[in-house]
Amino acid sequence: MNRQWLYAKQPQGKIGADTFQWTETAIPVPKDGEALVRTRMLSLDPANRAWMMGKTYRDALQPGQVMSGFAIGEVVESRASGLAKGDIVEGDWGWQDYAAVSGRRLTRRTTDAPLEMLIGPLSITGLTAYFGLLDVGRPKPGDTVLVSAAAGAVGTMVGQIGKLVGCRVVGTAGGQDKCDWLVRDLGFDAAVDYKAGGVRRALAAACPDGIDVYFDNTGGVVLDAALSLMNLRGRIACCGNVSQYDVDKPAPGPMAVPGLVVTKRLRLEGFIVMDFFDRRAEAEQRLARWVADGKIKAVVDVVDGLEKAPEALIGLFGGKNRGKMAVRVWP
Repeated sequence: MNRQWLYAKQPQGKIGADTFQWTETAIPVPKDGEALVRTRMLSLDPANRAWMMGKTYRDALQPGQVMSGFAIGEVVESRASGLAKGDIVEGDWGWQDYAAVSGRRLTRRTTDAPLEMLIGPLSITGLTAYFGLLDVGRPKPGDTVLVSAAAGAVGTMVGQIGKLVGCRVVGTAGGQDKCDWLVRDLGFDAAVDYKAGGVRRALAAACPDGIDVYFDNTGGVVLDAALSLMNLRGRIACCGNVSQYDVDKPAPGPMAVPGLVVTKRLRLEGFIVMDFFDRRAEAEQRLARWVADGKIKAVVDVVDGLEKAPEALIGLFGGKNRGKMAVRVWP
């Protein structure tokens, strides 16, 4: 049987167990041009929640659909050109054991890296950090880089890449333990606990020379504070708005837009990682070298069992993870 989690209903406020519905159905049979894929690992991301809120860069989730999500899997039967039984592939086929997927929607992975690396640090997560910081943020040696949700999947990578290119890196995270971990284990220069209050004052102390690049994963109060501390011609890479995803009612946008954006000549740019996929191979090779050489610590928080996916996603929004959150479905 094919075990699946369906998206049951749109949450009113925070997601809960009743947002999802467990079901079992027949294993699908691939058609011409498709491959039958068995899921090995699922990626859990803030975007999973954003897709419930309405149309983004993809159509909104509809109740009754298989819960969407990025996955790594193994081809068990192929009727698609270029794919063979045993190939490791990635794609967006959701929270289920098996899926029949068009070969055009699958990317074959040839690296020998462990699946824990392929689900995030050497794939979408790492690429998001790499292109978002280097291409959108455009840091220069000596710049001060601020990254919000710095203990999360993308944030941990952004901070370490920032250090590699010669920047002073400051992160925000929820709780002093996470902040201490960022400095002690990942090499951040400073970290601010946004849950402790006084975010602007704390960031001003951590960034005495202002902020040149802000990598924004959260929006909300950290974005408000960062705007007031940006240096002239600073750059803001807008990656996500996680502080406003799992709430009853999103807060209004920052009052400093467009005022400070104009007076400080700031560049505030949103991006989607797929915009840069023409350079994907180059970036993945560079990330893999950094990880292999110990210059980047790839942090992956793995939960075992498809049945635990909802609980794990709820935990992600509760700040229970460090680094990339993933579910191991099949070993």
